[in-house]
Order: sequence, then structure tokens, then C-alpha cells
Amino acid sequence: MTGCRLLRGAALALVLLVPALADVTGKWTAAIDTQIGVQNYTYDLKVDGDKLTGRAKSQYSDTVIAEGSVKGDAVSFVENMDFQGQSLHIEYSGKVSGDQIKFTRKVGDMATEEFVATRAK
Repeated sequence: MTGCRLLRGAALALVLLVPALADVTGKWTAAIDTQIGVQNYTYDLKVDGDKLTGRAKSQYSDTVIAEGSVKGDAVSFVENMDFQGQSLHIEYSGKVSGDQIKFTRKVGDMATEEFVATRAK
């Protein structure tokens, strides 16, 4: 009996050590204050295992999300945007907390911006 308890305790400890993946599937919205003014974004996200896919849409673009991943409550992805004929590589990293994701995004070598995306209801 003691061996079974020990085995169950070890299994429970392993489960508790593995972080649960954040549930970010769905629509998220954000207003980002940028160098060119406020950009209103909608992110349509889908999680499959630890892979994140979807689209990032603003008044300037509609882009497929690339290189997306979810690890615990951390999310990251890339938006490869064409802005006025210029290619922009935008790297996102964020931390999920309930119905919000606190993001930092690096827009090429030009700017780093922080903002919060909120789950659309």
C-alpha cells in the first residue's frame, strides 16, 4: 500500500510540474499606440498542442501568423507585414492572464511596443 501511495504522489508531482497551456484559441482585440498612430488589431488565434496559428488584422493589413507557440502562459508569434510596399517583421511575445494577454512586440529595428489584448466576448 505504501508503494502505491508513493507512486501516486510521484505521478501527481509530475502533473503539477508540467505547466498547463494557456487557452488562447479565439478572437482577441487590441488598440496599439504606435509611431504612426493607434492601430486597432483583431487576432484570430488557434492552438493545436503547443503550436499557435491564426491571423493578425488591422486597418493596415491582414496577415497570417507565423512561428507561433504556446508554452504554459507564454505565447509568441511573428507577423510578416507588408506596409506601404515595405516588408516588416514584427515579433510578439506575451503572457496570458485570464482574458488578457500582455504583449511586447518588436517592429523590425524601429520600435518596441507594449500593449494588452483582450478576449472578444
